[in-house]
Amino acid sequence: MKTSVSRRTAFLVQGAMTAALYVVLTFLSSAMGLAYGPVQFRLSEALTILPAFTPAAIPGLAIGCLLSNLGSPYGVVDIVCGTGATLLAAVVSYQLRRFRLHGLPVLSALPPIVCNALVIGAELAFFLPSGFTIAGFFAAGVSVGAGELVVLAVLGLPLAAILEKSGTAQKLFGQTGY
Repeated sequence: MKTSVSRRTAFLVQGAMTAALYVVLTFLSSAMGLAYGPVQFRLSEALTILPAFTPAAIPGLAIGCLLSNLGSPYGVVDIVCGTGATLLAAVVSYQLRRFRLHGLPVLSALPPIVCNALVIGAELAFFLPSGFTIAGFFAAGVSVGAGELVVLAVLGLPLAAILEKSGTAQKLFGQTGY
C-alpha cells in the first residue's frame, strides 16, 4: 500500500508529465499551423481523455493549456478562456470516467468537445471583424468542436484503448481511474 507521501508524489508527477506533454504537443501543432484559430487540430487535445484514468490529469491539462496559450495570438483572453474550458472539461470528463463502451471511456471524450466548441467558439466569435454574432459563434463553435472531435476520435480514444489493453493505464495510474 502506498503512503500518502508517495501518493501525493505520484499525483504531482502525473500532473506535471501531463502538463509537459500537453505543452510539447501544442507547440508541435502550432509549428504545423494547427493550434490556434477557428480550425484547430491540437495534437495535445488527445490527452484530454486522461482524466478517465487519473484525477492528476485535471490540473495537468489546465496548467498545460495555460502554458501553451501564453503563445496564443488571442492573448490573455485565450489564456483565461482556453484554460477555463480545459479545466471544466477535465473535471466533467473525470466525473464520467465510469461510463464506458466496450471498455473505453467514450463519454469522457465528450466534455472537451462540447466545452471547447462553446467557450472557444464564443471567444473566436468576439474576435471577428464584424464583432460577435450568433452566426459567427455557431460557425466558430462548429469548427472548433469538429477539430476536437477529430483529434479525440483519431488520437484520444485510440490512446485510451492502448492504455487499457496494454495494461499501461494500471501501471501508470494504478486504481485512481475507477
